[in-house]
Amino acid sequence: MNTTVNAADAAGELGPNKALVNAVAKVVMVLAVCLSLYQLYTAGVSPLTALVQRSLHLGAILSLTFLLRPIGPWARKDRLNFWNILDWVLVAVSVYCVWYICSNLNEIFARQGDWLQADVWISVAGVILTLEACRRVIGGVMAGICLAALIYAYTMGDVILAVLGCMLFARLCNSPKSWLTLLVGLAAVGYWLYGIYYEPYLLDMFLHKPYSVERIATTLWLTTEGIFGLPLGVAATFVFVFVLFGAFLEVTGGGNFFIDLAYALTGRFSGGPAKTSVLASGFMGSVSGSAVGNVVATGSFTIPMMKRVGYRPHVAGAIEAAASTGGQLMPPIMGAGAFLMAEFTNTSYLTIIKVALVPAILYYFTVLLFVHFEAQKQGIMGQPKDKLPKAWKVIKGGLHFIIPVGILIYVLMANYSPMMAGFVAVLSTLAASILANIVRWTVNKGVVKDISETRISAGELAKTEGMMIVTGLERGAKNAVMVSVACAAAGIIVGMVTLTGMGLKFSSLVLDLSFGIEALAILLIGAASLVLGMGLPVTASYIVLATLAGPALLDLGVPLLVTHMIVFWYSQDANVTPPVSLASFAGAGVAGANPMQTAFTSWKLAKGLYIIPIIMAYRPMLGIANGKDYELMHWPVIFTWITTLCGLVAFAAALDRYLFRKATVPETAILVLAAGLLFWPDIVLPGGGVIPAWVVDSLGFGLLVLVGVMQKVWRPAGPAPAPA
Repeated sequence: MNTTVNAADAAGELGPNKALVNAVAKVVMVLAVCLSLYQLYTAGVSPLTALVQRSLHLGAILSLTFLLRPIGPWARKDRLNFWNILDWVLVAVSVYCVWYICSNLNEIFARQGDWLQADVWISVAGVILTLEACRRVIGGVMAGICLAALIYAYTMGDVILAVLGCMLFARLCNSPKSWLTLLVGLAAVGYWLYGIYYEPYLLDMFLHKPYSVERIATTLWLTTEGIFGLPLGVAATFVFVFVLFGAFLEVTGGGNFFIDLAYALTGRFSGGPAKTSVLASGFMGSVSGSAVGNVVATGSFTIPMMKRVGYRPHVAGAIEAAASTGGQLMPPIMGAGAFLMAEFTNTSYLTIIKVALVPAILYYFTVLLFVHFEAQKQGIMGQPKDKLPKAWKVIKGGLHFIIPVGILIYVLMANYSPMMAGFVAVLSTLAASILANIVRWTVNKGVVKDISETRISAGELAKTEGMMIVTGLERGAKNAVMVSVACAAAGIIVGMVTLTGMGLKFSSLVLDLSFGIEALAILLIGAASLVLGMGLPVTASYIVLATLAGPALLDLGVPLLVTHMIVFWYSQDANVTPPVSLASFAGAGVAGANPMQTAFTSWKLAKGLYIIPIIMAYRPMLGIANGKDYELMHWPVIFTWITTLCGLVAFAAALDRYLFRKATVPETAILVLAAGLLFWPDIVLPGGGVIPAWVVDSLGFGLLVLVGVMQKVWRPAGPAPAPA
């Protein structure tokens, strides 16, 4: 018995193997640091050919994935076993597949369509590696959708079997959404049977010529029309550099600085900590690529503050979830959306962030309204001024964090490429932090309070700063893994949609179901994004929706930039919309609240996410409407911003039944009518006449003012509000 135990322990099967863990950690650190340095070099010094740039990036990302993420819960990374050996084999195969592309680049370009057998085998291996990385990082649902796309291209187009395969695959992977996948699978089978026996034309729209394994695999791996397509191209250039920028802000203390600044500015107001959460999440989310990561990062500070002053746990978690989701809409980064949109629409990056700024501010204004009304109803007052950090002291202590942001804005305004802007932002953040610590060390005679309370030598300071740089480079590469894997997997879907022509067919289906009504088509896209968002990250959801549903809005006459902005906004809704709202669940975990209760509350707080895109389609909120392009500061655009803001006030007050006090039933009805009128465009009369939007808006504004006056003048009898 003892002999068996000792032999197993010697083989590393029992107990953690510290030597193995340390060795893997060192390999991961070296690989991550090299990847970050490579990305900085290609961003600011010398760019490479698209296929080489993207393949080297993906090779490093796949290697990091297989080293960091186990194949399953049974395969522990701290033991030497078959599964860990398999992971190292997958790393070696990933490296070889990438090396094959780089070493045979000219030959691959020369024999497009006339592939060697080695090309096919390498391509098949690359696709399988991407699917496995997707399953480990994102989950079975995303991998199942990719597998469904491959089956759909390989078969004659029996999309129902492909969807059913996706559902069963997700079920086998123990997906937490397995009950939902099973229902969708049953609905798909029902649709298939109905089409076979009653309406064959329902299936005809999905049929196409089957494609061979050779055509599918080589298209995905040896061209820029599949895995190495536009989504991964954006992830391997713009997105990574800005993720690295966010990582350096985090390791140098920039995240805490922005939270303290928001708390200093809003803490003394009613519901101050909640408003701090909204502002801090806006600051952090604008440079973060993940709403869930934003919830965890800022929520660990803001949610306890909200609970401490009287917010119920599920409300505190919901506020953080709604605010963090808005961070993905806030320029300049927009969770990689700005870069993708610029490429999809062939529009300059600066134009994208200019038109996206005001809608994002309006979204945050809506969340702040709900926060304010909740604070007033609960009697939650602000913090005493003496308990808040001094704004000037915070700014003075973190001035070096504002400098890189200012440099970033200047470089973007000077029309440099986003890659160069990110490169400059990373270097300026690093330089500003090191310089600030050196100045503190010099002034305080060897003491750097941000690093150590004890006196340190110049050599120790240099070592500490060096470790900070290495940590930032390593964290940036690790943070980019999810986005890059999602974009690579989305490339499979986009490649198969393009190869089979499914995009045009899906677009026709949306057009048929919407009966040519823009608002109904937008709502259908919102419903599709909700389903997709249950298994896909925001970036992948946006790419798939833009490919499948975007053409439907274009056919209805919605301008290209407006179409992509609408699709991008709706791709966020799965973060805060039940039954699967990841940001809300993360907020509930931090707050110790009921997940579904938190999800429904965040759904209410984020209503601007559903209303503002519809206004984009009908009114010149982005400077485009009815076939006309306006300057952003032109009166019709400014008027739309003002009326939308007033409409959001009326809508939030109606939904919360509170403006200056609790609203009565007639007041609530008037607020609903006011909101509808303030959102409505021109009204076309049956006889052909038109009531201009400004007349409708004036009526809505008058009703909103009426309710405000009623609430100020008349207070119905009732119980006194409970004390805080």
